[in-house]
Amino acid sequence: MSHTDNGPPPAVTTTARGRAADTSRGEQTRQAIVASAVRLFGEVGYEKTTMRAIAADAGVSVGNAYYYFPAKEALVSEFYLDLQREHLARVEPVLASGASFGDRLAAILREGIAVWSPHHAFAGRFIGIAAVPGSPVSPFSDESAEARALATSIFQRLVDTTEVKMDPQLRARLPQLLWLAQLGLVVYWVHDGTPGQRRTRKVVELAVPYLEYLVGASRLKIFKPLTTRGLTLLDTLWPAG
Repeated sequence: MSHTDNGPPPAVTTTARGRAADTSRGEQTRQAIVASAVRLFGEVGYEKTTMRAIAADAGVSVGNAYYYFPAKEALVSEFYLDLQREHLARVEPVLASGASFGDRLAAILREGIAVWSPHHAFAGRFIGIAAVPGSPVSPFSDESAEARALATSIFQRLVDTTEVKMDPQLRARLPQLLWLAQLGLVVYWVHDGTPGQRRTRKVVELAVPYLEYLVGASRLKIFKPLTTRGLTLLDTLWPAG
């Protein structure tokens, strides 16, 4: 007998629901492992934290922890990726606001710091891990490609929707330059001991209008040599493509 239009067969619905439940449980397990790892990294240090301790804290078996994350570095990479996802979610209204380039850039940078803020007490340890040569959690590593693409996409959308006129070559590389600026800001924020890291927020307030001016001035013929040299330097540090 052929199937009618009264909906999918019960067996198919049950199977689909079962897969959805399994996926949900799996994601909850992943998040629990990441949360435990971040907490333990902060409390006892990265080097002293074992996968066994992370598994015990998360309430899962060691084998289950390794199933989701084959090494501690993978946990740090997931932590960075989660931060980038949260940042993207926070700035969606900012990107769609239609505000000026400078106002949106300042908001994006402030939201980036807000995402990191709960982790300020031990963020330096994560930065230290990422700074080790050849580290898979370096923001420039292949393993960080997804997080890097998410972060850069925020600035790409900002540049694509701005009405500020600028040098075409600069426009093509500006998202990467802004991402590098954000990385530098986070490193400064890590070392900012002022209450609520207000000095970092002051840096954003003062630096963004200056950056906005430089971006607009890049279209002027007198600044063309400086723009070209700057982009040549960027191509050396981070080749396009």
